[in-house]
Amino acid sequence: MDLKTFTQLPFYIKLACVLFSLFAIGCLVILGKEILSPLLFSCLFSILLLPLARFFELKMHLPRSAASMIAVVLFLSVVGVIIYVIGSQIADLVSDWPAFQAQISRSMYNFRGWVSEHFHITRRKQLNVVNTATSKVTAPDAAAVGTTLLSLSSMVLFLVFTFIYTFFFLLYRKLIMKFLVSVFLEENKAKVHEIIEQVQMIIRKYITGLLIEMAIVAIAVSVTLSVLGVKYAILLGLITGIFNLIPYFGIFSSMVLSATVTLGTSQDSTVVIYVLIAFVITHLVDSNIVLPLVVGSKVRINALVTILGVVIGEMFWGISGMFLSIPVIAVLKIIFDRVESLHPWGIILGDEEKKQNKLARRLTTRKKKVQTAEE
Repeated sequence: MDLKTFTQLPFYIKLACVLFSLFAIGCLVILGKEILSPLLFSCLFSILLLPLARFFELKMHLPRSAASMIAVVLFLSVVGVIIYVIGSQIADLVSDWPAFQAQISRSMYNFRGWVSEHFHITRRKQLNVVNTATSKVTAPDAAAVGTTLLSLSSMVLFLVFTFIYTFFFLLYRKLIMKFLVSVFLEENKAKVHEIIEQVQMIIRKYITGLLIEMAIVAIAVSVTLSVLGVKYAILLGLITGIFNLIPYFGIFSSMVLSATVTLGTSQDSTVVIYVLIAFVITHLVDSNIVLPLVVGSKVRINALVTILGVVIGEMFWGISGMFLSIPVIAVLKIIFDRVESLHPWGIILGDEEKKQNKLARRLTTRKKKVQTAEE
């Protein structure tokens, strides 16, 4: 059955076919998580590392295998340094765990006294609620420790396979491109090749912008928390930068985590309020200035689709799905915008054109003038 015949079928038949296809794709995505998740990450990493691999191959005259391996090793070194810094900070936090637990208990005791004084709720009633929550946070059992170790081993295997796949994507990129073009009809090959090139270019700029934004947020939060005298400011800054890749949910999660660590390590409980204010200001500056300026508007996705994508990604693949949801939606929007029959889906994924705030627009204009002068 060709496309023209399918479009002439009754609506309920076309709807049933679409729903069945979505259901089948969803089942395949859930069942294939262990394979598809590292493949998608490696695909994004290979797009990001492609210019570096081309540099070693064309400028340094290295074989493609050596150029691809060097690019992956350099990227792995950067990731390794970040993991080492986070791991060392977490090790210090674990060594201070008894003091952290005692400080949390004291803070909760003082808080219960404040609630009892102002809201006339007895300490006993508060204690029944608080003990349930604090016991899970401050006294992990053996099962939780075993689950954590299992998660760490799974994460190590995930990273190993991701970087192996990244190397092979870079090594066999021409073969993969030839396959993607050859599976379509002859009259569509030029269009397919154009879409693939545009997806690579835009996604590379998009991911690069997100990494720069992540670094800016991590440095800003680390410096701010250090000025406030918060312990483990570097750890919290790195976690905030990484979590910030998850829209809306990431900054809220890192704010709660930072407030909890501050409450457990600071003698002055009022510092927590300043930490919360700092996170709110950071989020406002990031969303209104840094994000429009650094990431730009190459792929504009509306907030509703963003939240739905993050929620569905978490339902399918957990945390990795939350990180992958936005790049996957961005790729789908690029494809939808360039295929005429799918253009309406690109519209619903996109956002209305909005004027930038004056500061972001002024900085963007100045950035374009500098780039024009350099060229």
